[in-house]
Amino acid sequence: SSAEVRCSLCVVGIQALAEMNRWREVLSWVLQYYLGPEHLPPKILELCILLYSKVREPQVMLEVGSSWLRDQSNKSLPEYGSLLELYLLHVLLPLGRFEGAEELVYSCDVYDSERKLAFLETICERRCQWTQQEEMCSADEEQQDKARETVLGALSQKLFTMLTLLRRALRSMSSHFCLLPYKKMLLATFLLYLVVVRLDPASPTSLPFICKLVQLFRQAWAAVLSPIHRPPIQD
Repeated sequence: SSAEVRCSLCVVGIQALAEMNRWREVLSWVLQYYLGPEHLPPKILELCILLYSKVREPQVMLEVGSSWLRDQSNKSLPEYGSLLELYLLHVLLPLGRFEGAEELVYSCDVYDSERKLAFLETICERRCQWTQQEEMCSADEEQQDKARETVLGALSQKLFTMLTLLRRALRSMSSHFCLLPYKKMLLATFLLYLVVVRLDPASPTSLPFICKLVQLFRQAWAAVLSPIHRPPIQD
């Protein structure tokens, strides 16, 4: 029939997309040939669940599988029980949806009481494993936070020490530069500019400016290198 041919072609397309590592396009590509998730053939739904479970993206099939299992026409299919089990083991339990899994088992009419009890025991075991993993992850996160706080504390202490030393160095440099004769230095720089740029050093007219410049440089150099003498205190 045309439905079987379409299902077979979709199965081939799913396998081709998976081999080309284009598994993200599988679900949207399949749904364009069917009216909705509840109209998917059991074989296609099984392949999609297994594919997205293998690539560790089970949340993609969460709503699709739920819509298919809630549909009344699908509950009469012989594949309903196996697909419900597949949905529980590969979608709900890996995502930690334990309450939803228990409700689905209780509301299922295709399983007897022994099968339901076995599923509930499996759900309880997975919940205990999930809780232990969360506790281990939280403990690891606490240790990482403590280690990060320790490292940040050491770095902040080093940074504070460096800033303190830098502030002291800048303060000493500023106090030293405040003692320099700025006026004489500026005047010497201006005269040097006149001598080099505006005047000819070989010209006799530039000789007084050169002498004055040399004198100013000597005074500035002596002021920088000589010790600071405070004025005598008078009574």
